Amino acid sequence: MTRLIDTDRVFARPDTSATQGRIVWDAAKSLWLLAHMAGGAAALIWFPSWGGFAAFLLLAAMTLCAGHSVGMHRLLIHRAFTAPKGLERGLVWLGTLVGMAGPFGMIRAHDMRDWHQRQAICPPHPSHGAGPLRDAWWQMHCAFRLDYPPRFEIEPEIANDPWYRWMERHWMAQQLIPAAILFALGGIGWILWGISLRIAVSLIGHWAVGHAAHKGGHQGWEIQGLPVQGYNLRGLGLLTFGESFHGNHHAFPHSARLGVERGQMDPGFWLIRTLEAMGLAWGVKGPSSEPHREGLKRVTEQSPIAQQEMIYAGE
Repeated sequence: MTRLIDTDRVFARPDTSATQGRIVWDAAKSLWLLAHMAGGAAALIWFPSWGGFAAFLLLAAMTLCAGHSVGMHRLLIHRAFTAPKGLERGLVWLGTLVGMAGPFGMIRAHDMRDWHQRQAICPPHPSHGAGPLRDAWWQMHCAFRLDYPPRFEIEPEIANDPWYRWMERHWMAQQLIPAAILFALGGIGWILWGISLRIAVSLIGHWAVGHAAHKGGHQGWEIQGLPVQGYNLRGLGLLTFGESFHGNHHAFPHSARLGVERGQMDPGFWLIRTLEAMGLAWGVKGPSSEPHREGLKRVTEQSPIAQQEMIYAGE
């Protein structure tokens, strides 16, 4: 039996299997997305509005960049920097408004996928191993249930936080807060634009980037010995707020900076640097802040000077 590799929050039990399980339809997740897709279609067809479009863009930028990329991913999940607790909670709340899950659900989804991809054998669901149509169905409408799962443990600082517990318990209902503001400003049409269409686009876009970033693209590094590699999707840095540089993230998961090479635009990291300049973020980690992952190998050849400029840029 192949030895399973533990991570910071996922620990194999004696009977744990990373491959033995089944893909099942997740009714709540599936119906949630389908409902917002219908609402988004209604916004486009029956409520065309420049004001609604502006609300969609503004809320999408706030929730995806400040919320999901900076608050949920780089801060809560990876602890790539430190911020005052009030600001941290606010950023995580914005991340909850993306509509994927609450804070505990996002940590679990991220860390379980990371745990699977660190094993010698990774099933097709967590590796995005299927074709685009099947993978879209699996990722956005289904769940992978292991028969003998590992132990999952969130650190007490997060698990016992009353605000995070509240967000997790009522993560879908959080949409009522911006919905009330949107209704006051533009009626039902603005709710459909700023809530339903935004959630549908965010969830589908998140899947599309994740799927493509595990299929191919630019690769600066590889993790030798692992079946799943990450790739960088060039040209999408601004649109994804830096999350498209997934190959870099596989190489340096602790780094607050995802666009670590020249020309890789990373708005999420720009926001972190702005917070740092304001005294609202500190301990910002870069690629060399922690020891390199075992098996990390440079793929793209560069001169030693160029490599040093890349590694220490922004730190």
